[in-house]
Amino acid sequence: MLGVDEPSMVQAKALVKRFGDFEAVRGIDVEVRRGEAFGFLGPNGAGKSSTMRMIASVSPRSDGDLKVLGMDPNIEGPRIRARLGVVPQQDNLDNELTVRQNLHVYGRYFGLSRAHVRRKAVELMEFAQLSDRAEDEVEPLSGGMKRRLTIARALVNDPELLLLDEPTTGLDPQARHLLWDRLFRLKAQGVTLIITTHYMDEAEQLCDRLVVMDGGRIAAEGSPAELILRYSTREVVELRFAPGEEVPADRVADLADRVEVLPDRLLLYTAAGESALEQVRQRGVRSLSSLVRRSTLEDVFLRLTGRTLVD
Repeated sequence: MLGVDEPSMVQAKALVKRFGDFEAVRGIDVEVRRGEAFGFLGPNGAGKSSTMRMIASVSPRSDGDLKVLGMDPNIEGPRIRARLGVVPQQDNLDNELTVRQNLHVYGRYFGLSRAHVRRKAVELMEFAQLSDRAEDEVEPLSGGMKRRLTIARALVNDPELLLLDEPTTGLDPQARHLLWDRLFRLKAQGVTLIITTHYMDEAEQLCDRLVVMDGGRIAAEGSPAELILRYSTREVVELRFAPGEEVPADRVADLADRVEVLPDRLLLYTAAGESALEQVRQRGVRSLSSLVRRSTLEDVFLRLTGRTLVD
């Protein structure tokens, strides 16, 4: 709970973004508290990126109220941007420069002294585990190294608020987990994080609270645990079938609170997964594989939007 003298880092009320006749963001209310990791989830076209650009103070709102760090982006955009760190979806590093030079050049954009930037670069390279690549050009670095450098660069001005747009897209599992560790460390240091992601496990790991957006509106809001409790069941039975095989949903529909039919599998939402699976087998339903697991944010997403995140 925020204190009386501690304003929200971001506060939006009835926030709207239009592009001509198209309304990308349709009157959303959002509050991001100091020190938390806040997530925006949703399919492509849900309005996440448009919202992030308004928060980053690079795209003016069309209607509604928005305060970032207690200021109005339409009036005090430069002051806000000086206190933000932004990690775009696509790395935009200077590939011909070295790791160290990328940090030096970016730091100078903020008017920081050369001596300060030199010290900060050493600190950030250690944070990003890139100290041994300091004098290497960026081009041959791995995707994970480039992503860590992009995050390090966004921290050169010691931002109070860090915006991360799909921070781990395209990375292998090992690189993703290393990046998660860096983000956990930032949060522990008091940096407020706002994250968009297509990965449900990432949102569950990183986000204290999140909103699910669909069609420019907020479909649900809460902590990962609250959303799972509210919109799903304790367990899910997954039955996978061969491509083209008929999925026998009608034969098992009464065994679960809800049944989700996907192209290659059947999901049975129930409080008692093992019991439901045993009853499925007693009815002679045969699948390629079966699994009983706990509910996840992906199940919440399917319930709310009826789509997968990569549509």
